[in-house]
Amino acid sequence: MPVNKNKQKQGSDAAVQGTNDCSVLSKVSAATQGYFLDDYLKHFVCKVSRRAPLINRGYYVRWKAIDHCVKQFLRVTESCPRRQVLSLGAGFDSLYFRLHAEGAVNRLLLFELDFPDVTRRKAALINNSPQLKECLGPFSHSTTGPVFVHGDQYRLLGVDVRENALVDEVLSGAGLDCSSPTLILSEVVLTYMETQWSDAVIRWAARLLPQSLFVMYEQIRPHNPFGQVMEDHFLKLNSTLHALRSYPDLTAQTHRFLDRGWEQCVCLDMNDFYLNLLEEERCRVEGLEPFDEFEEWHNMCSHYFILTASMGSLTSQALLSHPTGSTIPVMRLSLNSRSLVVRPMVGSLCVEGLGMASTSLAPGMVLLCGGSDRGGRGAVARVLSRNKEDWRCAPVDSSIDWGVRLHHTVTSVPGWGAVVFGGRSSPRNPIGTLLRVTGAECDRPDPVIPGDQALVRLSLKEMNCNGKPPGARWRHTATSLWHKGQNFLFVFGGRGEDEAGLGDAHFLCIDDQRWTVIPIEGKAPKRRFSHSACGYAGGVVICGGLGEGSVPLGDMVILRPTTTGFRWENMQLLPPLVPRYSHSAHVIGDRLVLVGGVWLQQDGVPGVAVVDLTTGVSVELRLDTSAVPWPLMLHCFCSELLEDSNGSTTVALIGGGGNCFSFGTHHNLCPVIVDLKDVL
Repeated sequence: MPVNKNKQKQGSDAAVQGTNDCSVLSKVSAATQGYFLDDYLKHFVCKVSRRAPLINRGYYVRWKAIDHCVKQFLRVTESCPRRQVLSLGAGFDSLYFRLHAEGAVNRLLLFELDFPDVTRRKAALINNSPQLKECLGPFSHSTTGPVFVHGDQYRLLGVDVRENALVDEVLSGAGLDCSSPTLILSEVVLTYMETQWSDAVIRWAARLLPQSLFVMYEQIRPHNPFGQVMEDHFLKLNSTLHALRSYPDLTAQTHRFLDRGWEQCVCLDMNDFYLNLLEEERCRVEGLEPFDEFEEWHNMCSHYFILTASMGSLTSQALLSHPTGSTIPVMRLSLNSRSLVVRPMVGSLCVEGLGMASTSLAPGMVLLCGGSDRGGRGAVARVLSRNKEDWRCAPVDSSIDWGVRLHHTVTSVPGWGAVVFGGRSSPRNPIGTLLRVTGAECDRPDPVIPGDQALVRLSLKEMNCNGKPPGARWRHTATSLWHKGQNFLFVFGGRGEDEAGLGDAHFLCIDDQRWTVIPIEGKAPKRRFSHSACGYAGGVVICGGLGEGSVPLGDMVILRPTTTGFRWENMQLLPPLVPRYSHSAHVIGDRLVLVGGVWLQQDGVPGVAVVDLTTGVSVELRLDTSAVPWPLMLHCFCSELLEDSNGSTTVALIGGGGNCFSFGTHHNLCPVIVDLKDVL
């Protein structure tokens, strides 16, 4: 191999080894916060550091999936006189020590393989820990390898997994019995190898161990925005995910094993795995820390999978099975052949923000407030204004204190101003106050100095309303209604102090500034948050959101006016909508247009759905984002309907993105426009 190729390979190998150190720190954090029980991981780190709740959840579901498969293997082989676990690229995993503490190593021999530098470090840590040595019993420790630790039931081997012939020799010398039932573990290992090597490992394992089960946990779906951010993250770390392009989805991964000698294969993404755990276990996990990153959580889970493949007598002993009675609505996605083009909004704009709220103050003038950006929570309020066909962004008078609000609402009321309601500063600090926004004066509507910005002056006052107010909440909806000659604000759903989805409905009479009770007939909709609500025919149309157990909803409910108040009506759609949340919605005539959001479908990401509100007929369309020079991540964003000079209706998508697990935070860089003329 040429010298430069050798240097490149060595640099990549070192970077891959570095992922072990990051991974074990995150696992220790999750264990420390009670996500799973492991008293041994802490011996492999210098210092325990607390990770964000999203990271803790991500490493919990990874740990849980591997642990589930290991326990299933031990269960189905409990009568065998000998069974083996072969862990490829084991890093600083603590599996043997946990199994020993649980009394689960009876008739079990566990082999761990990794780069010599990694296993040398691990062997030293084991040798310096009385607690770890006690689990091993009598053992030998070498500093030269390839066998760095040799105990009665545990062997730590330093060898490059890609070198099949050498691996054969080392395993044979360490006592591997190829005829015994064997569990092969590969936890984010093979993807770091070029595919000809990783495919060779899969084929090698099938040939070497005819009575075996293979368990693999890796990444998938590189082609959507989250997947692009994920892939770019590993590229920057010089740890390329080679398998992503060749095996981008569950089907490809399944055929990868079947085509290389394995007799059966089951592959699930982590949403499917997690949401089919016992409800009691999910409730336990979800109650450990305050959490409000559902979009990032579901996206992360959709980009990782757990796979089990089997050979020989173990083929009938599946460690995983495709769930029956799944809590995830399984739907075949039927996309229209058309796609809608997305293009950047014309103008000198750089508007970033997550969890903002927006409303139209006047034609060609959009208020943005709250949310978070690169500077942190409490982003400054801004106004987007159109001058001919050019859009500009102007700050709002800085003397106004908007406070820190995320996932709140700001709702325009004709002839009155706008109402800011709810939101949160953190998942434990919901906000219950109401603010009235009036005025929209610009002191320099046409700056003459290049780069100079106009300053928009607004009035902001807290509203003191009578009546019984709703509880503080966020991720709710607030819709303007005209009912019996008065302006109302209709508030529905959201998350409250107990962090569960709410199902209550409230009416604020704007003219009297009083929370009032208006009777609603019919069965109330399911509790939900991160749904959409739009005014329609004197009432409100509500769609989607996250329901019980944080599972996306695909229903549509209409609040219709009656002579005495209102009535709930469920609307049957054909075909049914794919369940989604964190989307935006607009009613245009008798059509409801849904944009973006998050769903748990395996295919693509939400684009635009159009529902005929008179017939219930729906259609899903893709968004063509090729004209946008960055990944367009449509959740935690705002949208506003606009009208071009030629009279066509467009929708502006503003802000959005999220914390992409441990891959960094992604912000959409500037507003974009979608022309809706082809679907209206």
